[in-house]
Amino acid sequence: MNQHTVKSYGDELNQLTAIVARMGGLAEAQVADAIESVARRDVALARAVVERDARLDTLHSDIEKKAIRLIALRQPVASDLRKTLSAMKLAVDLERTGDLARNISKRALILADGEPMLPLTRSIERMGKLVSNRLRDVLDAYTASDVDRAMGVWTSDDEVDEHYNSLFRELLTYMMGDPRTITACTHLLFMAKNLERIGDHATNIAETIHYEITGGDMIGERPRWTPTPSDSDVMATDDPLRPQEA
Repeated sequence: MNQHTVKSYGDELNQLTAIVARMGGLAEAQVADAIESVARRDVALARAVVERDARLDTLHSDIEKKAIRLIALRQPVASDLRKTLSAMKLAVDLERTGDLARNISKRALILADGEPMLPLTRSIERMGKLVSNRLRDVLDAYTASDVDRAMGVWTSDDEVDEHYNSLFRELLTYMMGDPRTITACTHLLFMAKNLERIGDHATNIAETIHYEITGGDMIGERPRWTPTPSDSDVMATDDPLRPQEA
């Protein structure tokens, strides 16, 4: 009887981890497809990303329910408790990552109706691939329980911020040079901000992996880029398509 109970407990923990990994794979695909929809002006792909977002919401709810049930019935301690709590935290970051990918695709649909802006969309694509690679690396670190790989993502957080800073200034240059581009550039600017925030969620995931594996908090301050006053004004702008953080 005891062996059966322990095995079923282990199976529940493994199932929870598997669902988080599945949710991570879906979130990764959402980000990659959102970036592709911008680069290719692919309306069908952008709509597919928007429609698939509900699957992430469902997985988030499933993980939360399973984790709460496991805590209530099994009363996990030590590494088992960390794994359970980490699953809940990861699900939040992945759900919000999906929201940001959905918002990028919504703006891709709007931009598809206008004139192509290839130099700028290529800049978005470059930043998007960087963020997508960081998300993939940290999710691989989770499935492999590789704390060193997760910390590699954590220490490169400022690289995404630097890309955002560069793209921000590029977009401002276009808007000042040709006022007709202001609307399109504004959409691209919010896309860039969404990508920067996805990078932040990847860093959050890295910190959660570190906690799950080691049981300790991160030592030192997360690498950060300091915005200029003009950057801060745009970052504070209320974006109607932006998901609200809790």
